[in-house]
Amino acid sequence: MKPLRLINLITLIIFSHLYLFAENYPYRSDVLWVTVPDHPDWLYKTGENPVIDVQLYKYGVPVDGAKVTYEIGGDMMPADSKGETTLKNGRASIKTGTMKTPGFRDLRLAAEVDGKVYKHHIKVGFSPEKIEPYTKMPADFDSFWAKNLEELSKVPLDFTMTPAPKYTTDKMDCWLVNLTVSKQGQSIYGYLFIPKDAKPGSCPIVLCPPGAGIKTIKEPLRHRYYGENGCIRFEMEIHGLNPEMTDEAFKEISKAFSGRENGYLQNGLDNKDNYYMKRVYLACVRAIDFLTTLPEWDRRNVILQGGSQGGALAIVTAGLDKRVTACVANHPALSDMAGYKAGRAGGYPHFFRVDGMDTPEKLNTMAYYDVVNFARRLKCPVYMTWGYNDDTCPPTTSYAVYNVITSPKEALITPINEHWTSEATERGHLDWILDHLQ
Repeated sequence: MKPLRLINLITLIIFSHLYLFAENYPYRSDVLWVTVPDHPDWLYKTGENPVIDVQLYKYGVPVDGAKVTYEIGGDMMPADSKGETTLKNGRASIKTGTMKTPGFRDLRLAAEVDGKVYKHHIKVGFSPEKIEPYTKMPADFDSFWAKNLEELSKVPLDFTMTPAPKYTTDKMDCWLVNLTVSKQGQSIYGYLFIPKDAKPGSCPIVLCPPGAGIKTIKEPLRHRYYGENGCIRFEMEIHGLNPEMTDEAFKEISKAFSGRENGYLQNGLDNKDNYYMKRVYLACVRAIDFLTTLPEWDRRNVILQGGSQGGALAIVTAGLDKRVTACVANHPALSDMAGYKAGRAGGYPHFFRVDGMDTPEKLNTMAYYDVVNFARRLKCPVYMTWGYNDDTCPPTTSYAVYNVITSPKEALITPINEHWTSEATERGHLDWILDHLQ
């Protein structure tokens, strides 16, 4: 199925200020870039030659006579061409060149205005619906995960629920949950929201795994409208870090991760049985084990929803657990991570930018944890969103995931988005979920 919807560029420019949690498009800036491809959907067939209309404004006035330098290259790849042009009445046209194979090209712009350099970029796609992942599925992929799920099932379900009144509202109650996720006694934390006075068997479950980083749950009420619209929602973390701890305690504990924000994503990558993310993937399944014991659960609907690393974990969990009935994922990380071996963008955390990561052992482990291999196993309906200008989870990798999904699927493409989503898009996820309840 092809992507169904396309957010209009101008609408996004106007409304992008509504969502500031991870906002990349210039906000309250004196200078504004506007880049408009000659195909309104930013998509071309391989062999076609895009022309980009480049506009630059200061205080809303066209910047006339400014010199724009530019580089052009593949998605996340070094530039293969460079040039410069001069703005006339604040505008210029630049040809990006074409591609013979499906993918994206990135036009990277820079201009000096009143002594300050301003940068921008735009990616356009070439037959991206034909992008195929580089990552292959290991022959024992299913048996590997079946074995780990069997081991998890032998771990007694153990959790505590502590009232969290500071996040309780007039429409939902909140608890801080500590959930054991391994036979070694490791645990994760999460905030559980249940609609007030919910009747037994009345509420769908929505599990929300976190984005990447060594962090606790900082904004548990950000998606409060789930609980306020009849859903049980569990906002979880993955490192066993109590969100109620003091900042000083958090700083001390985070040192255990070698001071690297995402160093855990390399931890144990030489061996698929010892990789850090194995426990994380299984923790998401264990979270469903816990949530499905709640008397308020409707006994039917189990939904995953997340973005970036959370989007990856949403797809992974849906691929592992047959109880999942729907999956919503923004720009999933950990997708076609070895794509750089094909001379194109690979998925976050971009291992191949780090010396010593391109080894047979690490490549082998990546295949067991890559989102594309879980996407191949999906049976439930899926809703994905991503933007073309994203350099964290590049569009090449989102297409690599989307294109292998064989279950019912829909996509919301927001071309101008970098690694962010608008509040309207986030609210739209709930609308989609409510429309797909069983």
